[in-house]
Amino acid sequence: PTGSLLYPYGPHQGDATNPKHDDGTSETITLSVPFTFYGKTYKTAFVNNNGVISFNEPVRQYTPDPFPLADGSPFVTPYWADVDNVLGGDIFYRQTTDPALLKDISQDITQYFPQSPFTATWALVATWDHVAYYGSTSEKQSPFQAVLTTDSKMFYIIFNYGDIQWTTGAASDGDAETGLGGTPAHVGFNSGDDTNFYNIPGSQTDAIINITTTSNVKVPGRWVFRVDDFQVTGVDPPQPSNNCWL
Repeated sequence: PTGSLLYPYGPHQGDATNPKHDDGTSETITLSVPFTFYGKTYKTAFVNNNGVISFNEPVRQYTPDPFPLADGSPFVTPYWADVDNVLGGDIFYRQTTDPALLKDISQDITQYFPQSPFTATWALVATWDHVAYYGSTSEKQSPFQAVLTTDSKMFYIIFNYGDIQWTTGAASDGDAETGLGGTPAHVGFNSGDDTNFYNIPGSQTDAIINITTTSNVKVPGRWVFRVDDFQVTGVDPPQPSNNCWL
């Protein structure tokens, strides 16, 4: 089912909902557990409509720039592109210590990083639920999610992707009918220190629409990174579909 990789979200999970504003953002989120990202610890975050989670300051920019950014903004981009939640979709977020969710997150991360057993004590779950793109004349939508989590010693970020149907808004030279072309979405991490950054392969190319089939943890459509200290994460080789050699 669509979105099966996404952890539970929505108002029934206690999520807050971003306002319906093009290039809008959440209110300031005061993190109940400070989050360490590339060696610096942050106490506030913003869930920005255009597929960005930023620290300290909101980000309203809609056409992505390649990392590293010159302005020193520390942020995380599960899918940085020109989202328009007025035209479709919702953007949800919550901080949580829900034992069932933390158990699932802990089991997943320990499976991917068995040398560092992990027991999550907190998570921030941000979900872009079937969001439309700016200038859309189509019904295309894209669901994606970012999870920040920690056990107070190690800090991880998980990206989850549902059925990604578009890459580009019309103001980023994308096609209003297809949601493709122009300057496609950017996925990755910008530390803010001009040195450490990570661009997921395919970012800002047409290939980023295939992020539902790629991974670094052998789960197509999911990427997981330890982010307290920068660690380059290998990319899985493309997974053959349907065991076609059997």
